[in-house]
Amino acid sequence: MKPFRVLQFNMQYGQVWDDHAPDQAPIRLEETIAEILRHDADLIHLQEVERALPGGGQPYPPPNYERLRAALPGHYGHFAYPPADPRELPFGVGLAIFSRTPLRDTFAETLPSPPVEFDFFGEKKTPTDRLLIGATTEIAGRPLRLLNTHLLALFMLKSDSRAHPEQRRRVAARLRAARSAGESAILTGDFNVRDHEGLAAEYAAEGFATVQKSAVTWRRQPYVLDHIFHDSALRCVRHEVIPTLASDHHVLVADFVWA
Repeated sequence: MKPFRVLQFNMQYGQVWDDHAPDQAPIRLEETIAEILRHDADLIHLQEVERALPGGGQPYPPPNYERLRAALPGHYGHFAYPPADPRELPFGVGLAIFSRTPLRDTFAETLPSPPVEFDFFGEKKTPTDRLLIGATTEIAGRPLRLLNTHLLALFMLKSDSRAHPEQRRRVAARLRAARSAGESAILTGDFNVRDHEGLAAEYAAEGFATVQKSAVTWRRQPYVLDHIFHDSALRCVRHEVIPTLASDHHVLVADFVWA
């Protein structure tokens, strides 16, 4: 069987990277699209597809997702926003899955965030909820469950996901459900966990391995935040973390065959 490729990318709504002023860097969605296209992936899982609007507004149709769909005419797509929330800050929101094979049984599950207070330019804030999306497709005639998530960065709030594990546990429950149903699954995302060894061990207990946990995937701090997890029905034959200036995250790609 020819390997199929999975691409994992937090695209930061098209904001490129600038070493000198990363938060003021321009938005160039065309560079995001070019970065995605050059890897010729069969499955594309994206986080921070859209930029949150003041007051938590969510434009429909989602503009960046629509441009991505137009640039990927050979792919089927699934997109969801997290629940609209006036507390939303002007960062990236929304998850997408693109697949060369048809998608069915799509869903979006809210992952509640804990009420951890933090300071944002002198104002006390609490975080908005996060999201897990999924769908089922078929690769070489076999069903494959696709899961994509973006968890809260508790370390940026001077806290720790081990102290607030509910989002991680809800994702783990989806992994168990796939195994109970006899479905093979791939889980990708920006897990926003500094303790990537602990995260890998937690999901290994559910029967899922990450393709890599040594190469840094984030430019702002030297952390391994992005992962592609898979179960034993799939064998990873190649993986690579690819530096890019199209986001503050690098691209992670992995090639798989059925084991």
